[in-house]
Amino acid sequence: MEIGIVGLPNVGKSTLFKALTRTQVDINNYPFCTIEPNIGIVKVPDERLDKLSAMSQTKRIIPAIVEFVDIAGIVKGASTGEGLGNKFLANIREVDAIAQVVRVFDNSQIIHVNNKVDPEGDIETINTELILADMETVQKVKIRLEKDVRGNKKNAAEQLEILNKINTNLEAGRPANETVLDLEDENAKIVVRELSLLTMKPFLYIYNVADINQPLSDNLEKRSHIKLDIKIEEELLDMTKEEAAELDIHSNIDTLIVRAYEILGLITYFTTGVEETRAWTIQKGWTAPLAGTAIHNDFKDKFIRAEIIHWDKLLEAGSWSKARELGTLRTEGKDYVMQDGDVVEFKI
Repeated sequence: MEIGIVGLPNVGKSTLFKALTRTQVDINNYPFCTIEPNIGIVKVPDERLDKLSAMSQTKRIIPAIVEFVDIAGIVKGASTGEGLGNKFLANIREVDAIAQVVRVFDNSQIIHVNNKVDPEGDIETINTELILADMETVQKVKIRLEKDVRGNKKNAAEQLEILNKINTNLEAGRPANETVLDLEDENAKIVVRELSLLTMKPFLYIYNVADINQPLSDNLEKRSHIKLDIKIEEELLDMTKEEAAELDIHSNIDTLIVRAYEILGLITYFTTGVEETRAWTIQKGWTAPLAGTAIHNDFKDKFIRAEIIHWDKLLEAGSWSKARELGTLRTEGKDYVMQDGDVVEFKI
């Protein structure tokens, strides 16, 4: 699952990527220094994994991961090809969620593409370009669906109604993900999947501040966001834990990774033993047989049952066998919906 890091040029995207992945990337001080997207795999911090590993005296630990993609900066007019607009839109269409970096700090030494620091204006610029690109996509599909309605094609009228709801929001300057849709409805699923709209993706705003305690405007505060001093995060890469503690400097990167994982709608279950303790990533709402496919595709069809216990209950028991003895280990069938933090042993 990929999170696309987007924003105007020179807002801190590539510096953030470097801090996230500890990968050296080009962070020169000029627009469009990122042309091809940098991609980095980041482990999801999870203290539960370490505690389970300690209990099992595990030989190796395998964490959950999330992939971050550092995408070229966007400018006004990107939806019509300005700057690296077409490349930007193509790259962002491939990711599963959007982390939008917004410059809130003042620094005359770092160029702002619009020559002024205006976080709310920057958000509007980016979102407008995404919305305009989505409107173009919607219009193409709308022409086809209107033709299908005239030809009395099955479900075409219902799908056109759903598309029109999305289009109404876009025309009002609102992202598609604010449209109230029944995503359990098969027609809604078909329309959303076919459109693959940029603004239908989950958004997380990353406010690049000079001080983590810096107050924000109400408009910035109301968005799903996290505050980061990205320059400090970069400096921490060259410090030991002792040096950072002495200077009383703390990283907020782990919080960002966890939030990014959450906006993708992901949860984690665990397997643990002497050889390996591992975090497995699944979508929230998956049943036990479907969750088993994270391990192997055959688990869904060959599933018989699963022995499950929540991670904290397993730690309380001290071992799998003790949990079974205490009766805290449960046997679940095909309809069981997995919960974040479950520890599982599948029977196939």
